[in-house]
Amino acid sequence: MSLEQPSPLSQPRNGSRQDEPLGLTVHALPQLEAGAPSTRLGRWKMLAILLVCAAPVIASYFTYYVLRPEGRRNYGELVSPQRSLPAFKATALDGSVLPMTSLKGQWLLISVAGGACDAACQQHLYFQRQLRESLGREKQRVDWLWLVTDDVPVAAALAPALTDATVLRAQERELNQWLEAAPGKRLPDHLYLVDPLGNWMMRFPAGMDAAGAAKAKLDLERLLRASASWDNAGRLSMPPADKR
Repeated sequence: MSLEQPSPLSQPRNGSRQDEPLGLTVHALPQLEAGAPSTRLGRWKMLAILLVCAAPVIASYFTYYVLRPEGRRNYGELVSPQRSLPAFKATALDGSVLPMTSLKGQWLLISVAGGACDAACQQHLYFQRQLRESLGREKQRVDWLWLVTDDVPVAAALAPALTDATVLRAQERELNQWLEAAPGKRLPDHLYLVDPLGNWMMRFPAGMDAAGAAKAKLDLERLLRASASWDNAGRLSMPPADKR
């Protein structure tokens, strides 16, 4: 049996140096440049996520503020600055008393007139009812409100038309500190719109006719669409009315 010959690699050659330790060289890791494709892609993904999250709010505010008068898209005049519901109390026809601030939580389409309710007053009441009904299933987000400015009894003949209305008596001097008519006009000449947060934010032109009512309907529809992401039908809270 022959012995295995040692491997030539294990024997030093004549005149060669002794084996030296293996040297290690550390190389720096490659650095990603700021403009590298992977960095740009990550930034775009993050931006896309932020836009998706913010889209409902952005859409709501865009649709809301696109109704500015200078855009000539709206029939009603936007009120700036908006005015919050006042702190005074109003009286229902049954004598119960409630604060005006309790009306928050719904869009309010408001008319103002004395209890005698002349032809212009009745026309406003008719338009209020028709505008609300024309909104279809969205009408539950809108209340129509008649603010009576005196103690004159409301005619019994009007009762059937006021079935779905909110009728409250309020002092005219107090209303004048909140609502405001156009120059040369009176409070009863207009319809007014209050948003669910309790801000008076729009005034419709005086002398509204059928054509004007159709334009007012478009305003209401735009506002309801713009607020759909945060406004729900029905008031959040309605405190019990007090009896005098």
